[in-house]
Amino acid sequence: MIDTLITGFMHGNAYAIVALGMSLIFGVSNVANFAHASVFGIGMMSGWWLGSVLDLPLIPTLLLVMVITGVIGLLLNTLVVSPLTGRPAVAALLATIGVGMILDNISQMMFDTPTRTFPALLPSHNIEMLGVRFGTSDIVMLILTVIIMAGIWFFLKHGKMGQAIRATSQDTEAARQMGIPVKRIQNLSFVIASSLAGIAGVFVGMFNSNVSPNTGSSVGMTAFIAATIGGLGSMPGAVAGGFTLGIIESVGVYIFGDGAHDLITYGALLIILIIRPNGLFGGKQVMHEPMAGSFSGGAKAYRIPKWLAPILIIAAAVSPFLASDYFSSVGIQIMIYAIAAMGLTLVSGSAGQVALGQAGPIALGAYTSAILVGRFNVPFLIGVVCGGLVAAVLSGIITFPIWKLSGHYIAIGTIGVGAVTVALIRIAEPITKGSLGITGIPFPKIFGFTLFTPQFQYIMVLAFLLIELAIIMRIRSSHLGKVIESIGNDPVAAESIGIRTSAYKALAYAIASFFAGIAGALMAHQYTYIDPSMFPFAMSSLVLTIAVLGGLNSPIGTIIGAIVLVGSPELLRFMSSGRIIVYGVLLILIILFRPQGLFAKKE
Repeated sequence: MIDTLITGFMHGNAYAIVALGMSLIFGVSNVANFAHASVFGIGMMSGWWLGSVLDLPLIPTLLLVMVITGVIGLLLNTLVVSPLTGRPAVAALLATIGVGMILDNISQMMFDTPTRTFPALLPSHNIEMLGVRFGTSDIVMLILTVIIMAGIWFFLKHGKMGQAIRATSQDTEAARQMGIPVKRIQNLSFVIASSLAGIAGVFVGMFNSNVSPNTGSSVGMTAFIAATIGGLGSMPGAVAGGFTLGIIESVGVYIFGDGAHDLITYGALLIILIIRPNGLFGGKQVMHEPMAGSFSGGAKAYRIPKWLAPILIIAAAVSPFLASDYFSSVGIQIMIYAIAAMGLTLVSGSAGQVALGQAGPIALGAYTSAILVGRFNVPFLIGVVCGGLVAAVLSGIITFPIWKLSGHYIAIGTIGVGAVTVALIRIAEPITKGSLGITGIPFPKIFGFTLFTPQFQYIMVLAFLLIELAIIMRIRSSHLGKVIESIGNDPVAAESIGIRTSAYKALAYAIASFFAGIAGALMAHQYTYIDPSMFPFAMSSLVLTIAVLGGLNSPIGTIIGAIVLVGSPELLRFMSSGRIIVYGVLLILIILFRPQGLFAKKE
């Protein structure tokens, strides 16, 4: 058990370094920087390349990694975050998600995905104490953490630029009026934070011994969770959150096994946020959800002329019979993702609530329908509807406590909900077969007719899409839809007239989860195989990106967003290796230059 605690302490040490940078950025710019995890991953893989390929010793490796990640941080703020100053904070949040997509995929393209051994820049298992082996690298990292924490404290307390950072974090406008160069201060904060992430990446690489681009971003996301647990913007909280999460993870994996890792990590996030809504060291001030208000620029969806709608429907229905099976399969994928994303026009569009965990309800719908239809011979249509209902009910239950949170914590909480849902599916082996997944899921069968061909499956999925479109548009135009929209426009005013904003947000999320579950069920019966790895955070990011691209206030826009993000890379196979880069670039460009989306106009 002692070695478990030491392992947790060492992991927490690395989390603390990365979390310090995240909290520094949040404090100065009020940006929850989701790209920070990817910067950590770049630092880890750059350290591997410098130490292994170029055979550089520790100090030059650290210095060069700090330069690489520092430049990335500077570019991130200069090109993406700074131009969004004055916009709702959610704009920068979504933009950093796009940057994270780009950095992760660039890292995979540059360093390739196979796991490789990190060079022994310092001995890692050369010391034994109380029966536990650890290395010089662990001691150096611990000493370095203490030095970094002391240095940052002294810099912020006594340094001229440090005091300017503190002033900017407390009141940006007042700092600007006092002559503080706010943009320069924000640039400095991003450079410092990103350099810290690079340092942590090198030491985590030495500690873990084996690294890959995927593990880098995964550890970085865990550090982001640590910063949230400690309280975004709090330096002591970042350190406390890092060590707390590291020890919780290590002890939890020791007791329940490595398969419960995600459940422990994200479960700890949700539990701590429910008990301490602003984190362990977060302030008690109430922050309104950054999505509330005018991210989409007061957008209004374009209207399709009544005479054109039936023509488009007929053309969509006929097209698979005039093309190849591959075209039909791509069309099915487009429509499934459109079904999953369309519900977000209620949650993120009308209610103004960022939701980053849609992979959870998609997985619930997929597994529910696969089990009911495959094992219990339930009719296909009933299985699909049950998939949607189970996704709505369970997602509603799991997310219910997070609607009482505020600010960025709600959006981050939905990430936790999605991850916990998939983690529960993974460990429920008697029902879901765990990581092995479910095979032999039957093709759709309607009224005794099995839909073997992609063309008939296409028509079936198209019918589901049109039904959802009609329901979502009817809800948005109803009294219920107007109430939900009033919450997004001004949650304080809505509360003042007696509207229970958290209850209506929960309802909107349940409706979105129902249709996400439907999408998951359709996906399961198209693939005929599912496993937990098919529902990562990247799926949630893609679903949200589709909604943002098409227009958060435009249900029809989600279809266009799905065509662009899902259909184009599939039809243009030469772009397949950089598909995620395309997603990220499009998301950033839309947020910067057309926040209302492709199928909406500014009022």
